[in-house]
Amino acid sequence: MEINAKVEGDQVLVVEMGEENLDASNVREFRETIHSLIQKRTRVVFDMSGVKFVDSSGLGAMISCQRMLKAAHGEFRLCSMSVPVRALFDLMRMQRVFRIHANREEAVQAFTKSGELV
Repeated sequence: MEINAKVEGDQVLVVEMGEENLDASNVREFRETIHSLIQKRTRVVFDMSGVKFVDSSGLGAMISCQRMLKAAHGEFRLCSMSVPVRALFDLMRMQRVFRIHANREEAVQAFTKSGELV
C-alpha cells in the first residue's frame, strides 16, 4: 500500500493514501502503516482526495487512528473527501466523530487557528 506523508504548517503531518479504496482488502496494511507514521504526532490530517470508496472496516481503521491520537492528546482530521465518501460519512454521522474540512489547506490551518497542542 502506498501512503505518502509530509509535515506541513506548524508540525502537522499530512497523510495521503495512494489507493482508491479503504476496505477489508487493505485495511490491515493501512492501520499498521498509519499507526507507525502517527505514533509520535499530535496533529494529523488525512487527505482523502484519492479515496473513492470506504467500507465499515475502513471507517473502523480511521476511528482507531482517532482514538490513538486522542490518547496522546492529539487530533486526527479529515479533508478533501469525494462526494460518495462524504455521503457515506454524512449518512453514518461521522461528522460527530471527526473534524472534516473541505481541503488540505483549511485542515492544516485549523490547527494553527485553534491553538491546539503540538
